[in-house]
Amino acid sequence: MSSENADAGNAYSAPVWDVVVVGAGPAGASAAYAAAVAGRRVLLLEKAELPRYKTCGGGIIGPSRDALPPGFELPLRDRVHAVTFSLNGRFARTRRSKRMLFGLIDRPEFDAGLVEQAQKAGAELRTGATVSRVEQHGTTVPDRRTVAVVLADGEVVLARAVVGADGSASRIGAHVGVKLDQVDLGLEAEIPVPQTVAEDWAGRVLLDWGPMPGSYGWVFPKGDTLTVGVISARGEGSATKRYLEDFIARLGLAGFEPAISSGHLTRCRSDDSPLSRGRVLVCGDAAGLLEPWTREGISFALRSGRLAGEWAVRIAEANDAVDARRQALNYAFAIKAGLGVEMAVGRRMLALFEKRPGLLHAMVTGFRPAWRAFADITRGATTVADIVRDSAVARRALDALNHRR
Repeated sequence: MSSENADAGNAYSAPVWDVVVVGAGPAGASAAYAAAVAGRRVLLLEKAELPRYKTCGGGIIGPSRDALPPGFELPLRDRVHAVTFSLNGRFARTRRSKRMLFGLIDRPEFDAGLVEQAQKAGAELRTGATVSRVEQHGTTVPDRRTVAVVLADGEVVLARAVVGADGSASRIGAHVGVKLDQVDLGLEAEIPVPQTVAEDWAGRVLLDWGPMPGSYGWVFPKGDTLTVGVISARGEGSATKRYLEDFIARLGLAGFEPAISSGHLTRCRSDDSPLSRGRVLVCGDAAGLLEPWTREGISFALRSGRLAGEWAVRIAEANDAVDARRQALNYAFAIKAGLGVEMAVGRRMLALFEKRPGLLHAMVTGFRPAWRAFADITRGATTVADIVRDSAVARRALDALNHRR
């Protein structure tokens, strides 16, 4: 027997999982939880050891909270009741709310908690497992109902359905053919501060509309550490780094040594980008699903992950390619009908923000209905898409501002 045939024989003798999820971030953990709760055999693959650090502000807005598994206790580091807005360091104004606007978490702790929920639901976790590729045809695939997930060490894992949740540089996304039309660079520093400084920031975040079109910075307090970051379009690397340095200095934080300094590319999908190929689905960052204006990704990861897990179960049950295709199209429809609509409005908001950041700053700081809308969005009572859809005034204003030069 040739070595190729021997490998094929070994693959065929391996157990076949109902659903294999690649990536144990919020999207992957949510997908694994959803499939495991449905009673399916689920394997969750993660290349790193958990917990691991991720570049992320860690803001948990209402849609994120509402998408969490039942009974999940958020490991909040702070509860935000006030927001200071500034326009490249000027015209700062703080707005306050009696009710909590949103919560702040550390990603390593948050992600580990989500994975634990998936495990409690019955999913099996394997860390240190790097996926090199997936195959839906060829010698590693025993039949048309099976997908082969090939690991870096050559091991083949078989599944009836695969969910790619392996981040913005996704190998599964490459297999599916995900197309991206917006790429941004986020830079972040985790800065330990003395208690007196931490107390000044407790319960309050800062959002600063930045010097480059579409850029902004943030300060998120998490106990004795401040998460300070900025984001701007890719290709402005030097200017983005300079913005972060100036931002930190302006805040009076330049004298404190960051515990972690990191960078990350965020990627938004094109409208016509696929969400599936055969029995393989993608979700979260792997699918390019995030809010284009704010680049908020946790709520998109949680919501798309849950949907991917639910539809992966249906794909796993499909007896032929036609039925699997039908279920994959249903998944795509569910994504586009919800998150896709939010992304479309987010793109329009980004276009407006790029042209007229001062106008948005003036509105949210000086126009009470705009502040109330901001508060309702962060709490999860509504979305920007809902406001534009339900309010003719908001729709006409956005149309007029987008077309004004």
